[in-house]
Amino acid sequence: MAVDRKRVELPADQAAERVDKLIVDALQLSRARAKKLFDEGLVRKNGKRVRKGDMAQGGDVLEVDLLPEDAVVPSQVAPEPQPELALGIAYEDASVVVLDKPSSMPSHPLQPGERGTAANFLVARFPECVAANPAAPREAGLVHRLDTETSGLLAAARTPEAHQALRAAFAARAVDKHYLAAVTGPLADEGEIELPVAHHPRDERKMIALGSEDEALRLKAREARTSFRVLQRKGDASLLEVRIDTGVMHQIRVHLSAIGAPILGDALYGGPPLPKLTRHFLHAAKLGFTSPAKGERVDVESALPAELQDAWDALPSE
Repeated sequence: MAVDRKRVELPADQAAERVDKLIVDALQLSRARAKKLFDEGLVRKNGKRVRKGDMAQGGDVLEVDLLPEDAVVPSQVAPEPQPELALGIAYEDASVVVLDKPSSMPSHPLQPGERGTAANFLVARFPECVAANPAAPREAGLVHRLDTETSGLLAAARTPEAHQALRAAFAARAVDKHYLAAVTGPLADEGEIELPVAHHPRDERKMIALGSEDEALRLKAREARTSFRVLQRKGDASLLEVRIDTGVMHQIRVHLSAIGAPILGDALYGGPPLPKLTRHFLHAAKLGFTSPAKGERVDVESALPAELQDAWDALPSE
């Protein structure tokens, strides 16, 4: 899809103002067109993606990738069906399906035509999922996401009503999300981490946990809370059960790194490698929610994948 990249350098005396207003005025865009650009992540400030409510000021550089006005944006393109993909189905009913996603598989495509994602499997096996969220067909009804390297339970709605109900449950923190993680470093037997999380100001691949209220406000951090308990220890390594109440990008990884206990294999956040393991040691092991179809509590579990279990077993006890 052809794009026209525009660059807007704000003068030094520019007062702080919302980014969406600045680009609407500078590029003479309609607000509807500007919203589409923000929704698709096509607006950057100083090289980093921004949301429409973010602020910019003198000295900042804005870049906008303008789509043709009649372009079909990536989120509106349904994934290509791939019935050959092998994913386990941990649970299904008339309203929801829960997949057991392997590591190295993205949750959904980022660009039209991208293959090999959980969403490509969903549209082949459960084609009704595409219509569950009309605003973003590429997500095939997914109501949350897992990082590409993170394995485990991933839920998708099969109807618009179920999608709305499940998204509301996530927002209300009425969904139980438990993970298994192996970390290194000194760690109490249990604990809670409550630090706001924001996009890293200098590295768009990363998130950052913030202890300063001023920094949290400046970077528009989101509230995030993670609790953990140690299941087993081997030398400096600990196997944890982790529960998150919120769902911020990279939350578990950045929170554990922030307290000096990075996840093994997570090079992005300072975790040391494990022999023969080419991924980080994080697995979405339990998911509990109310089924929109049945009105009953559903608890789904996924065992630790063999490659993670073997890596843990191979660690020396002392």
